This record gives sequence, structure tokens and C-alpha cells, in this order.
Amino acid sequence: MQGPLHGLPAGVKDVIETCDLPTEYGSPIYAGHRPKADAAAIALMRRAGGLVLGKAVTTEFATFQPGPTTNPHNPAHTPGGSSSGSAAGVAAGMMPFAFGTQTTGSIIRPASFCGAVGYKPSYGTLPTVGVKAISYCLDTLGGFARSVADAALFVGALSGRALAVPADGPAPKIGFCRTPYFEAALPEVQALFATLADTLAKTGASVRDYTLPAPFGKMNDAQDLVWRYEMARCLSDEHRRHRERIREPLLGQLDAGLAVPAADYDAAIGVAREARAVFATALGELDVLVVPSAPGEAPAGLTATGNPAFNRTWSLLGGPCVHLPFGTGPKGLPIGFQVVGPRGPAAHWLQVRLG
Repeated sequence: MQGPLHGLPAGVKDVIETCDLPTEYGSPIYAGHRPKADAAAIALMRRAGGLVLGKAVTTEFATFQPGPTTNPHNPAHTPGGSSSGSAAGVAAGMMPFAFGTQTTGSIIRPASFCGAVGYKPSYGTLPTVGVKAISYCLDTLGGFARSVADAALFVGALSGRALAVPADGPAPKIGFCRTPYFEAALPEVQALFATLADTLAKTGASVRDYTLPAPFGKMNDAQDLVWRYEMARCLSDEHRRHRERIREPLLGQLDAGLAVPAADYDAAIGVAREARAVFATALGELDVLVVPSAPGEAPAGLTATGNPAFNRTWSLLGGPCVHLPFGTGPKGLPIGFQVVGPRGPAAHWLQVRLG
């Protein structure tokens, strides 16, 4: 009996363990490391008939230090991170699917920079057993595809959920939200958002402006603190025994994370809890929000992976996010937007289309 992914190859971000290929987590500490077992999601993919095409480059421990991957549209520009190889590989047509992980913006931002569909499901939709942890409250497994339908097929096959949206489904009710961080948007994203509401409305969607509730103004700072606190603890063995092999700025972040008081961490978790409690109710009859995915086109240079200002809030909220490519910026590089929704398994947020 053939599974839903029968014969389809996928790239695997190299923080996800594979029994038949090395898993090095983007770090010299683990050069040549060979796990004894597949990560749970890889085992599920194989059970569904999918094939591991190969391992995809990640930044160091899915954090800062970029690997050798470049942007498939212009090799002088970053592909984003930390799921750089996965996003670039799908965007370049090397494979139809690839696994990614997101703790801050590691699926949505590289999807935006490379021009792929990026899907970060609700927290816990896919198992993270066998994925190198950097945050026990934030790490989320998802992936990249060439279309929303393909992304729904891929994650649906792994999760056992019916995520495909019928072509004749009801038109979505969309909240058009620039977020409290819109000042970080570059001219190309500002121009996109000046016309995007009308574009979505022409597809039959119901669109109205939306302002996030008060707790969301604190979410970016809260996510940054939670991430630093938990990352320092998840990587405490590497930090203690292999300090000299950890690169900056990660090493400094680990030092700083260990110094974060538990009371500050608890307060940041409280911000997230409050935002989650009010979000679904505050949406009212809306199905989803449309928000920016990234400040603009992929920045030039390969020493950094871009600004996650438009990703932190949604990673801490824990709900689903999907990046939809839509056009290019002044340098001819991809741009697009992000669709986000409340935490849960529902697929109605996948209804957003551009015709």
C-alpha cells in the first residue's frame, strides 16, 4: 500500500536526526556525528512513503552563525536562517519539500527571502523528538513547499490531519494587520501592504483593518527573553564542555541567557499566556490575520540572516503561520506576506489565496 508521500523526496534540516546520514547541528562539536535513530518526524515521513533526499544546511544550532548556503535568486544575498538550506533548496527546485524548524523566525523569514511557501504549524503539531532542542517552549517543526497545497499535503501526511482546503471553500475573513513593529518594514514591504488589502478583497475575501490587543506590544521582547533563557539551558552541556568551539554571537548569548533571572523568565511566559488567552476572542469572526513576514528583500551579505522583528510574536503565540510569496522588491528578490491564526489544528487559515 502506497502512502500519501510515496516516492516524494524531502530535504532534512541538519538539526533533525537521521539514522542513515550524519547530523551535525551546524556545529564543529558534532562533526561526523551519526545518530542511532531517526527523529520521530523522519520516521513518520518514511512510513508515509517519503524519501530523505539529503541533509540541508542550518546555522549553528539553528541560531546565528550562517552556513555556506546562498540565496538562489542572488548568491550575494542571505537565504535567511536558520532553515537556510531547506528554503533555498525548495525555492531552487531541488526538492518539492523540506523540513524546517522555527523558534524565532527560522521558517517564515527564509521562506520570504528565498520565495518558497513556508509553513510553521501550531506548536506541537509535529513531534520534535530527535530534533536538537534550543527552546522547550518555542521549538516547532514545519516545512517548505512550492505551494500551499503541497505544504498542506506534507504536514498533513506527517500529522494525520486533513489540512487540504477545498477549492470551493468559503471565502476567508481576514484581518489586515501591520503589527506594532511596522516601522521596521522597508519601502518594498510598505508598498506591498499599501495595496495588499485591495488585492485580497478582489479574490472574494472579506478584509478589514485589525489592531492587535494590548499584550502584543510586549510579545517581541518576551519572546527574545524566553528564547535566550531556554537556549542557554538546552545547550548547557555544549556550553560547559565545548565553550571554545562555540562561535560568537552565540557564545555571548549563552552567557547572557544563564544570567537571566527566573522571575524575568516567568514574567515573559506570563505575557505569552495573556496574549494567547485574549487572541482567539479578540479575532471575533475573523479567520486569520495577514501580517508582514520580513522587513523586506533578503539583505546583501552572508554574515547574518536578517531581522526577525515580524516573527517573534507569532512564534511565542504558538499558532500557525504560513508565508506566501507575492512579487519582488527593487532588487528583484522575493517578497510576500504571512498568514497567522490562533493556536490549534484547524486549517481554515490555508484558505487565503491570491486568485
